[in-house]
Amino acid sequence: MADPTPAPDARSAARPLGVSRPDLAVTDLPTPEEVFRVRRIGPRELFRYALGPSLIALGISIGSGEWLLGPQAVGQYGFEGVGWIIVVSAALQTLYNIECARYVMATGEAPVVGWGRVPPGWILWVPLSVLVVIFAFIAGGWAASAGQGMYALVHGEVPGKDAEEPRLWAIALLVVVFLIAAGARRVSRALELANWAMIGAILIGLLLLCLFVVPFGLWWDGVKGFVTPAAPPDGITATEIGGLAGFTALASGLNWYVMGHYRDKGYGMGHRAGFIAGLRGERVKLLPSGVTFPDDAENAALWRRWYRLLLADMWGVFFVGAMLGMLLPTILMARAVELSGAKPTQADVPTFVASALDAEYGRWLFYLALLLGVLVLFTTQLGIFEAMVRVTTDAAHATSPRLRALLEGDPRRLYYPFMLVLLVVIAVVLHLALPVSLVQWSANMSNLGALIYPFLLMYLNSRLPRAARPRPWHYAVLVLNFLFFGFFFVNFVADFVGDPLVTF
Repeated sequence: MADPTPAPDARSAARPLGVSRPDLAVTDLPTPEEVFRVRRIGPRELFRYALGPSLIALGISIGSGEWLLGPQAVGQYGFEGVGWIIVVSAALQTLYNIECARYVMATGEAPVVGWGRVPPGWILWVPLSVLVVIFAFIAGGWAASAGQGMYALVHGEVPGKDAEEPRLWAIALLVVVFLIAAGARRVSRALELANWAMIGAILIGLLLLCLFVVPFGLWWDGVKGFVTPAAPPDGITATEIGGLAGFTALASGLNWYVMGHYRDKGYGMGHRAGFIAGLRGERVKLLPSGVTFPDDAENAALWRRWYRLLLADMWGVFFVGAMLGMLLPTILMARAVELSGAKPTQADVPTFVASALDAEYGRWLFYLALLLGVLVLFTTQLGIFEAMVRVTTDAAHATSPRLRALLEGDPRRLYYPFMLVLLVVIAVVLHLALPVSLVQWSANMSNLGALIYPFLLMYLNSRLPRAARPRPWHYAVLVLNFLFFGFFFVNFVADFVGDPLVTF
């Protein structure tokens, strides 16, 4: 895709990009060693310092899709015709994430700010993008499901259909998220460390549990279902498949809402742009507009180093973790269906596995399964709740000079009060429907983003410095995201107002 705007000379003070936003300042890329304060980036430094933003995305990933929608679909319909959709969705989303992070690394701007550079400008795209994210996730199904698991963990029994206490636990867990963010020096770093601990415990615990209770035949069925294309099973609806596709890995077209963490981590030009500090941290200047690098050989070489770190983070952590995070819960659910002779429903899927294991193996596996489920859903709760606040804060701080003056340049003065307001709103909303139906709503709403944001990314990334621009096949991948996830959203709307486009 050609760049209609001539690139500025490396010595120029600014680089124009898009419309309605200030030109990007131009300065050299930092080295990874400078950012992470190490002498060299070897394997130890890679894991200790450089990897991390994808963990926050993975924490959200191993949650509503992997613990609820995927196991529910497999529990009801089996692996055939379902598993391959999971793999396609995860691969497309990983490639899409890389394109979102490309823009962040090259400009130091969070995606919600970058959308404001696309014609007709920020007055359309920035408020619309904030509303889409809030609308998609305000339902709170991820919080309500975690509350169900906490209730069962505390009381040793599955909650009743209309029980109030699980909702109170969900609200309490939202308060825990607020406390984690408030107690941080740098919010992104606190989320990384929390996810390192919880995801490690989740994957190790699930692996050991599956090795203990799942026979080899079910392992093979799961793996085979992932790699064997087949028609969707009889009885499943395209809306259910859309929910599964939308929340496999992360949130399809809305994945960009988490990619701003690459700025706060200091990837590429993010190191020059600043970050959102925690209440315990020192005040840090967050630039309202981005910074990019000159088109020269030295910066092109540095860009390639940063891009390799991004690929390692996305494919080595996010994609592999998402695949394990979907395989292990789905084969565990398949085993639970075998043991119980029943199939999970929207009402009982958060605790279905624990109940089945309790009947067959005793209370210790009941509690272990519940604990893993609570951790899985809490990582989702942690990431989604914080991300809604982050997207709103980034958007408002970047686009309103008057607000920046009111905040005295400190985005924390908006970030934390808005988090409390959002907590209250979600506490009200999660009383309105069953947790899994709320999650399916959010998942299909996330597919709406696939109709919009791939094209916005094409516009922005085609105008980056030459070294950072995508290759032609990257644009083809973005079109595939549009076609794959966009179809499911269109079907969701058709199903909501009348008849679905496709039935099986």
